[in-house]
Amino acid sequence: MSHELWFRTPAPDWFEALPLGNGHLGAKVYGAVVDERIALNLDDVWSGDGPRSLTVADGPAVLADVRRLLLEDGDQLAATERTRALQGPLVESYQPLADLVISAGGGAEAAEPTESSEFRRSLDLRTGIAAVDYTVDGVRFRRETYVSTPDQVLVWTLIADNPVVDLLVGLESQHPVRVDVADGTYGVVGHAPSELTIEYRDSADPIRYEDGRGIGFGVALRVFADGSVATSTEGVAVRGASRVTVVLAAASTFAGWSVSPGRDPLVALGEAVAVLDSVAVDKLRGRHVEDHVRLYDRASLELGPVVDNPTDDRLKAVAAGGNDPDLVALTFNLGRYLLMASSRPGTQAANLQGIWNQDRRPMWASDWTNNINTQMNYWLADLTGLSECFDPLTDLLEGLAESGAATARILYDAPGWVAHHNADLWRATWPVGEGGDDPVWAMCATCGVWLTAHLMEHYRFTGDVEFLRERAYPVIAGAAEFVLAMLVEDRDGVLQFVPSTAPEHHFVLPSGEKASVDLTSTYDIWLIRELFANLTEAERVLGLSSPLAARATAARLPEIRVTPDGRLHEWPTDWQPSEPRHRHQSHLYGLYPGAEIDPVRTPEWAAAARASLELRTAGAVNGGWTAAWLVALWARLFEPSRASAVIQDYLSRLVSDNLLHRDGDIFQIDANFGMTGCIPELLLQSHTDVIRILPALPAEWPDGSFRGLRARGGLTFDVTWRDGALTQAVVHASRAGTHRIALTPHDTRTITLAAGQSTTLCTTSAP
Repeated sequence: MSHELWFRTPAPDWFEALPLGNGHLGAKVYGAVVDERIALNLDDVWSGDGPRSLTVADGPAVLADVRRLLLEDGDQLAATERTRALQGPLVESYQPLADLVISAGGGAEAAEPTESSEFRRSLDLRTGIAAVDYTVDGVRFRRETYVSTPDQVLVWTLIADNPVVDLLVGLESQHPVRVDVADGTYGVVGHAPSELTIEYRDSADPIRYEDGRGIGFGVALRVFADGSVATSTEGVAVRGASRVTVVLAAASTFAGWSVSPGRDPLVALGEAVAVLDSVAVDKLRGRHVEDHVRLYDRASLELGPVVDNPTDDRLKAVAAGGNDPDLVALTFNLGRYLLMASSRPGTQAANLQGIWNQDRRPMWASDWTNNINTQMNYWLADLTGLSECFDPLTDLLEGLAESGAATARILYDAPGWVAHHNADLWRATWPVGEGGDDPVWAMCATCGVWLTAHLMEHYRFTGDVEFLRERAYPVIAGAAEFVLAMLVEDRDGVLQFVPSTAPEHHFVLPSGEKASVDLTSTYDIWLIRELFANLTEAERVLGLSSPLAARATAARLPEIRVTPDGRLHEWPTDWQPSEPRHRHQSHLYGLYPGAEIDPVRTPEWAAAARASLELRTAGAVNGGWTAAWLVALWARLFEPSRASAVIQDYLSRLVSDNLLHRDGDIFQIDANFGMTGCIPELLLQSHTDVIRILPALPAEWPDGSFRGLRARGGLTFDVTWRDGALTQAVVHASRAGTHRIALTPHDTRTITLAAGQSTTLCTTSAP
């Protein structure tokens, strides 16, 4: 179904286990009949022992050298290498927490169950409950697992037809832990590594634990059953039961990004036990479902008839060339579910893996990668009615702005704040690598600028003026201060942002050598133009008129340029790209997620973007998050068939059986979030002065509907179509306003709505 993943077998590995979470506590459920394992994570358990200091001593001098090399010598290779001197420490890594292990048999003498039958493993996206149903020796069993936001606990339940349940419940961890048992509560305490070498660096001793250092954690559980329950240091043994409930809570000693963590993990265990003390076991499920449905039901997508086959079978059919629009709808709905599970008010922002990680040295540290991946995680939030889930991103930006003020001063002698490519729990904002990482990705000084665009977009969707005044505007203004200080005149009097890159993409010099740092890239031009426009808009809304905005308005930035053969420039010079089919589409930012390129308003730029995109995508798509971005880019160019082909390819080879993105042994959740954020661009666009309904509907989706998609300006749409034609559109307004809405390319209407008002817009019935 469009709201359920289901399978006939347990998950064979962590990748295919089913994800649960409440933003703070994450879980992956395998669904094994014997020896069930549920992998646990806590959003604030990372390596490291507190914030680090940036000790680059001669940042401004290095910056002066880079500017001279580019502006006077035209030596991009030397400039690229010189920026290595600006690199600070590597980021810390997000950590696994522990595994909840539930073994059949409450003691050594218990018999092993025979093979199960009628097995069904499922995840109901609408309720947030993972279930396993099976029969053993004629006894029917049902297990449910969920992670509650209202009560901040994981709950595992088992119900059997007969009192034959014998279990042993315990906890294991990759970190050194010790068991603590008291008053019927079983728990473990331990520390994350105080020092850890990031996965792509070699080290003879990569994971280091030290007494009294590192983030401490405690995990506690209690078991309730209608049979006997005995708690010991070996675990909790249950015998002769027909109903069992395990309730688990976890806490850490993390006390904020700017201070060292607490030293005693028993304090964290005490916090977890206090959570267990506060819950009413008989009300847990109802409170969880009510909270979950409240958010989840705000939006949904249905495409064509519902297909009730196992999800893995459906993926195989798509890989064989089949068309399954309902699987696309399930992919969309899963992304919303995942954001709800990994980003809630008061939690850390969803990282490169959301909230789920099995490795102490995860790929790319499972950090916040801020040259698109963090941003992509949140493209869907306001658009699909999950504005609360956006809160942790705002928290992250405020921390980066505070930390980044010191980085801007130390490296560039600049006011405002800066954030580069990577960030971690301790809010690292400098170029990372300690001189050993490639500037092609480390030297990206406008990542914070991109992140601020989300704050302005959040205001456009919600109309929350207080948010704009108190939280968004100070961060936007600080980024603008930094950018204005970094602009320097070239020989033609044009202001250049130096140093600049096109994220993670080298260009080839006439000598054949590869470089990446230059004068202002097209990517940075789009970002700076957008930042200055956002600053001006924010001041207009807030009734301000600052010298900062006046300077931004007057800044003479480089023009957006088109190559002789009709493509958008990627760098100031039309250098040969090192990878013509590179995964980043950064020079197309103005098309998406920016809003400056539009086939109707700016046809020349749109044509140049199309030519660039055709060159970039000649061949297989390079990765899942790239696929998501391409869907939105093609949608903005009104190319539904190309977007649909990307989605088909994505589902054919870039996801696990549970629809989570997987590229070999690499899991990145940005692809899942990105697909959910980009698919709506085919169905509803509101980035220009005209809201477009079904602007790029794929022919492969002839029948469908969506409910609850948001448009900028405080509008929510419920839309149905049949045989490719719009049959009904209902619009709801959260605040008063006048809007132009295009029902078809030839039918644009102007409507004025009061706050709370709804109206139905109809076109000719579908044939």
